[in-house]
Amino acid sequence: MGVAGGGKLGRRFGWLWASYAVSSYGTALGFGAFPLIAVLVLDSGPAQVAALAATGRAVGALLAVPLGPWVEFRRKRPVMVAMDLVRFAALMSVPAAFAFGRLSFAQLLVVSVVVAAANIAFNAAGGAYLKTLVPPKDLLIANGRFESTTWTATMVGPPLGGAAIAILGPVTTVAADAVSYLLSAAGIRAIGGSEPSPPRRANLPRRASPPRAATPRRLRAGDLLEGWRAILGQPTLRRLFFNSLTVNSLIMAAEPLLAVLLLGSLGWAPWQYGLAFALPCVGGLIGSRLACRLVARFGQRGVLIVSGVSRACWPVGLAFVQPGVPGIALVMAIQFGLVTCCAVFNPVLATYRLEHIAPDRVARTLTSWSVSSSAAIAAVTASWGLLAALTTPRTAIAVAGLLLLATPLLLPRATSSSCPVEDPPDNT
Repeated sequence: MGVAGGGKLGRRFGWLWASYAVSSYGTALGFGAFPLIAVLVLDSGPAQVAALAATGRAVGALLAVPLGPWVEFRRKRPVMVAMDLVRFAALMSVPAAFAFGRLSFAQLLVVSVVVAAANIAFNAAGGAYLKTLVPPKDLLIANGRFESTTWTATMVGPPLGGAAIAILGPVTTVAADAVSYLLSAAGIRAIGGSEPSPPRRANLPRRASPPRAATPRRLRAGDLLEGWRAILGQPTLRRLFFNSLTVNSLIMAAEPLLAVLLLGSLGWAPWQYGLAFALPCVGGLIGSRLACRLVARFGQRGVLIVSGVSRACWPVGLAFVQPGVPGIALVMAIQFGLVTCCAVFNPVLATYRLEHIAPDRVARTLTSWSVSSSAAIAAVTASWGLLAALTTPRTAIAVAGLLLLATPLLLPRATSSSCPVEDPPDNT
């Protein structure tokens, strides 16, 4: 079955899935491109590499705060196309500057900020659009397909990206990533069909013939906080929120330090680095395909708890990586376990969020979630860069792994042995 066909979810979902796939493959091809460019081209150290990751996320998250309400009250497909084009232009500036010998660390920072903000806006629009495009009973299937695509791309992309870097230079994969966003924009435009009108100001009086709903309403200060209110107002969603923030922050904080440790101290070649993180993504295919079956058998909340606990147990092992084949084998084994657990957890969490968010608050809530995640990752990444500078990258990676072992305490508690799925809140 072709991606563009979409299977039983329909042709329009097929185009959305195809657009997601092409941008995912482009991103995977450029896996770790900015840290590689910083280390290999600009001779950056651990603190600078960590600052690059942290600054892009932090400032991008700050810029994205007003984007949630802005996205909420506009049609989602044009927003998605616009964000794809923004990411294309920003990323293409890197190979252009490199070709003229003008690439700088400051430019990498600016591009990171722009791409981070555009990512948040695109994901918010995409989540809201998916909820209108797919019947509620098929949301987990759709999210599972996105998850499997992510891991397939991550499995194939980094080795190809490493080969491209070795043959054509370090910015080649950035250009490929940029082009993938251009193709994604074309695919989203090809979806066609109508789109539900965006929500309007809640306190406007109802009329028999309402004004044009497509006209965006004026942004209010309260709209900026509405997403966080929706998250914090639901106990289970609140605990999942804080668990996800903590886990993602600690995992992502170790990523640039691993690049420094493996590519620098341990002398790994770029292709070895890419291969060690690519092959374990087979676990992503396994986990994403198991998610629906596990939920059907054990319940949504039970799967969230078990997979959430399991994914916290693996990263501490990265502190023991060594040079050569034993080190590569250890990284692959750890990543396989981590990726498999995450691939079960992620689509179930994404589905739970969409099911428990009111339709007129989806974009704002997803934006608030992404902004919080980016800000947390930025803060923890910067802190871990400082910790690595004061100690060693290996020590900082070990501390992150130990803290991850405590994160299951933030997961929601099972209320019964069958772990039933909660009914969505009354949004009337």
